[in-house]
Amino acid sequence: MSIRQSLLTLLSKGTRYGYQLRAEFESSTGATWPLNIGQVYTTLSRMERDGLVSSGEQDEQGRVGYTITEAGRAEVERWFSTPVAQSDRPRDELVIKLAMAVAAKDVDVGAVIQRQRTATMRALQELTRAKRTGTDGAAQRLVLDSMIFQAEAEQRWLDHCEAVLKEAGE
Repeated sequence: MSIRQSLLTLLSKGTRYGYQLRAEFESSTGATWPLNIGQVYTTLSRMERDGLVSSGEQDEQGRVGYTITEAGRAEVERWFSTPVAQSDRPRDELVIKLAMAVAAKDVDVGAVIQRQRTATMRALQELTRAKRTGTDGAAQRLVLDSMIFQAEAEQRWLDHCEAVLKEAGE
């Protein structure tokens, strides 16, 4: 997930200060990815250094507004026009964990899979409940749908892992 491009996208709607950006980001994603305010300000500082945003003067409440620059708008356009490559996605910790469990030989891989299956099912139930209770618009619904689909795919993959391990006699 790119915080940088997300903040630039929000700034393309107009000048914002850090807490507004954090609140709008969390609102847009259904609060499924909490954003640390320190991360927001660090990212804004780097984007200002890189010429993607400019900062204004402090208001009477001590807030500094940030505005997107033309270079920032070009960055947003590039981001939306470029597909996300598989290699750009973060490493899958679960895949690495299971590979290491199999390689270790003294780890009960079946138990690792079962614990993960239970946790994934619990997450899937929570996501489904969140979707059922309503969302604040299409953006939140799309985020929740994506997370539900990922959890369902993880469950299928765990089933596959068990089948492969059984077939291999492990």
